[in-house]
Amino acid sequence: MYRTHTCGELTLNQVGQTVTLSGWVQKNRLLGGMTFVDLRDRYGITQLVFNMERNAPLCEQANALGREYVIQVKGTVAERTNKNPNIPTGNIEIIADELTLLNTSEVPPFLIENDTDGSEELRLKYRYLDIRRPKLKDVLVKRAQISKAVREYLDAKDFIEIETPNLIKSTPEGARDFLVPSRLVEGSFYALPQSPQILKQLLMVAGMDRYYQIVKCFRDEDFRGDRQPEFTQVDCEMSFVHQEDIFETFGGMVRHVFKKVINYELPELNRLKYDDALRLYGSDKPDLRFDCPIVELNQMLPSSEFAVFNNTIQNGGLVAGLNASGCAAYSRKQLDELTEFVKVSHRGLSGLVNIRFNEDGSVKSSVDKFYTEEQLRLIGTAFNAQKGDLILIAAEKTAKVRKSLGDLRLELAKRNNWIDPNKWSVLWVVDFPLFEQDEETGAITFAHHPFCSPHPEDLQYFDTEPLRVRAQTYDMVMNGNEVLSGSIRIHNHDVQEKVFKSLGLTPEEQEKKFGFMLNAFRYGAPPHGGCAFGLDRVVMLMTGGETIRDTMAFPKTSGGRDLMMDAPTPVDKKQLDELGIATKQ
Repeated sequence: MYRTHTCGELTLNQVGQTVTLSGWVQKNRLLGGMTFVDLRDRYGITQLVFNMERNAPLCEQANALGREYVIQVKGTVAERTNKNPNIPTGNIEIIADELTLLNTSEVPPFLIENDTDGSEELRLKYRYLDIRRPKLKDVLVKRAQISKAVREYLDAKDFIEIETPNLIKSTPEGARDFLVPSRLVEGSFYALPQSPQILKQLLMVAGMDRYYQIVKCFRDEDFRGDRQPEFTQVDCEMSFVHQEDIFETFGGMVRHVFKKVINYELPELNRLKYDDALRLYGSDKPDLRFDCPIVELNQMLPSSEFAVFNNTIQNGGLVAGLNASGCAAYSRKQLDELTEFVKVSHRGLSGLVNIRFNEDGSVKSSVDKFYTEEQLRLIGTAFNAQKGDLILIAAEKTAKVRKSLGDLRLELAKRNNWIDPNKWSVLWVVDFPLFEQDEETGAITFAHHPFCSPHPEDLQYFDTEPLRVRAQTYDMVMNGNEVLSGSIRIHNHDVQEKVFKSLGLTPEEQEKKFGFMLNAFRYGAPPHGGCAFGLDRVVMLMTGGETIRDTMAFPKTSGGRDLMMDAPTPVDKKQLDELGIATKQ
């Protein structure tokens, strides 16, 4: 056999035993008449010892080993005199008796260590080497543990794992589809699924009652830093449920995963309404590991000649701010940096008003000539301002102020280390709007997908105030990241038709885009609802990563390229001709 044990399991309990190990050479060190080799496999590292006096030829053979050579060693487990407390096998070493070279290796293009010298681009090109690094290997192991815990929980709750097809009909779901040309039906295309949304709803019509799938999904989006063209989600659907059933089931699932994988007791998940999330935190995915809510001031500003605040309120805008606790001593440079932060184009504020509540009890602001000290202290009461606090206030259109202050809140937390890395914030955000308005065209469209069920009490607003209609939609937010999205679905044909009508879809368009689903719903669709977890993002958060690329075995770059396989690439003209696809001349 190649090995009796792995490189991560031997302890003092095995001292004196003869063992065989196999793995890769991490490094070798020549010290006097001794050669020490660190042998690595998926499970850990074990130190091998070769003694020149004991076996000179064997020691010379060990001296010739290069980094990443694949070897097999037979020897005796011994207690180390110079122990290494940083690894599980640090109390023992193997006194080598036999060494077999299984394969040589070229010098790798970067260090196969956690603190590697390889750039991300280089490591993506040689991803199979990058995965040998313990840090990345451990993430992939943790990913497998999370998936196992998910299956364990859902299987125990009578969910059935069902695979859905990867070649489906192209349907409008927000992002662009990846299209797959059909050779047998020239000019026609399959689409790779952005999600199994329609298929899992059809499984509810089929009476499967509780479904789940850990499934690959595909979106042909403009590439951004933390997006991948293919990603994995835990896709779920249940029949005969209300929102409360969803919250109980999947809140319980997340708590199970946390306990099982990282031994963390996550409390019951709180809920926050969408409107309140925007008002208090400027985001529908707030990070609540720290406080610092947005405080709106329109109704309590003292009277003054300050035109910026006055004009904003008169024009229907918003004056609001944050309490940067303990930041009153910020320098002019630091304040300028915050001002520039909110002035960038995607935030678009013209500036910030600041009020300092100094440690000596004095109050100073950038608008002293418009407000008395008494008025500034009155504003401070809205923020519960204490000595040492800095109030930062913005005035603009409501959406712009909330967005900018929400971003500024996170920036302040980062600069001031307000976030405890060992703390978790997991909550439900509920009552999202069913419709949204396109900023450019003014057209009304669905905020998520057209199968989200509206709140029954809001049906009265469909024709007159569609933007007032709330959906039975919910997100799970983990440390400021959306990790789940879902809804109670429309199962009533008349309500579904009403939604389509509000979107301006003609009966012909409805039939063309969703005919197969609408037909299925004529045969007794049960009340149902579900959700999808972004598995890559959950793994990223639970392993302390910074990008979902680090949670995938073979990811793409932020530009959508596979550097390891050099994809995408052109294909032969013959292949295109078979598919009836003309090439550019």
